Amino acid sequence: MAPKIKPKKPDFLLMFISIILLAIGLIMVLSASSVFSFNETDNSYTLFYKQLRWACVGLIGAFVAVLIPYKFWKRFAGLSILLSIVLLLLVEFSDLAYTVKGSTRWLNIAGVSVQPSEIAKISLVLYFAYFLNRYPVKKFKDIFLLLMIMGAILVLVYKQPDLGTTIVILMVCAAMLLMTELSIAYFLAAIPLIGIPGFYLIRNTPYQWNRILGWIYPWEYATTWGYQSVNAQICFATGGLLGIGIGRSSQNTFLPENYTDTIFAIIGEEFGLFGTSLVLFCYIALIARGFIISRQCPDRFGRLLGFGLTSLLAIQTATNLCVVTGLFPVTGITLPLISYGGTSLVLTMLQIGVLLNISRYRQEPSLDEVRVKGYNKNI
Repeated sequence: MAPKIKPKKPDFLLMFISIILLAIGLIMVLSASSVFSFNETDNSYTLFYKQLRWACVGLIGAFVAVLIPYKFWKRFAGLSILLSIVLLLLVEFSDLAYTVKGSTRWLNIAGVSVQPSEIAKISLVLYFAYFLNRYPVKKFKDIFLLLMIMGAILVLVYKQPDLGTTIVILMVCAAMLLMTELSIAYFLAAIPLIGIPGFYLIRNTPYQWNRILGWIYPWEYATTWGYQSVNAQICFATGGLLGIGIGRSSQNTFLPENYTDTIFAIIGEEFGLFGTSLVLFCYIALIARGFIISRQCPDRFGRLLGFGLTSLLAIQTATNLCVVTGLFPVTGITLPLISYGGTSLVLTMLQIGVLLNISRYRQEPSLDEVRVKGYNKNI
């Protein structure tokens, strides 16, 4: 029986970077949403106050998650998947669902807006960690049930429609499967098996194909499908090296989703290359710290859970930044901790809380292990 590990203090660096990004997010939501809030409610602070309330809820949730041993969540793996599927079915078939800009992704539960696809992402990470820790995975048949559950959730999310979240979920699940003994041949075979039908669906879905055209030829479709990409580029060009100053964005009126999906472009306009580089550095440090903490966890479930949660943060962050900078086609993926959105912010804070709890049980290599494993060639 393995000796019981006495919990340490949570990882300070992970906590510090998360608070910095949260603070940047609150400042930028206030700056980016002020014009919209005033036009809609005659109060420039409406959306900021909502985001601030959700931030407080998220901080409380993160604090609780830091105190709860990460192994506790193992017992809720199956229940979380069931809850996610039920909520996604409610989006599809119930009167609780409501539509915003052509997408039905939200439920109104007792006056609170909930986005089930955000819950589904974390539920899948938890269930994958539980499943891959409990059952040996060496062949395709070992993960058949896992793939069926993942497929059901992907279909329900895609039908909302939400192609961006569907792709993020698929990439996170694939990353976690890379931690098994599955042959790389399965992953190579999955590329055409998923890619060809995916391309067919996109090609035959007019608005999705138009987004592809707007991505490839943004200036030719500058007033239609390339409008968001073009205005994001204008933001970065206007900001230059040091930016034009907080609250002075001229693109607030023109850039779509400027306080949600494209908030990074407003950072570029108001704080320039310096500001965007600082934010990018914070995300790199946050994600790197998450992977280090996961690797130092003493048991496989914790390592898988930490790896999955960090991969989710990394993939969602990279997707949003690539979309805003024009490297990917436009899709509705928020920037963790910075973009406006209650469900996304609270669940991201919970993810970080769980990672901080995992950090309390980490086992850093001793001096003898460093010598044996060759971590430092100078010793």
